[in-house]
Amino acid sequence: MDKKKIERINELARKSREDGLTEAEKEEQAVLRREYIESFKMSLRSQLDNIEFKEEN
Repeated sequence: MDKKKIERINELARKSREDGLTEAEKEEQAVLRREYIESFKMSLRSQLDNIEFKEEN
């Protein structure tokens, strides 16, 4: 996920706490959060797939 999208997520979160969001902004926030979570999951899966176990024998 690119930096601009993460900044937008944070911007919407701040606005939500301060002023509230419009319905369009709430929808945008939900889409961006889903995209962020999917990106995080893919990154985590990739890291876990590259783990190698070694026995001490």
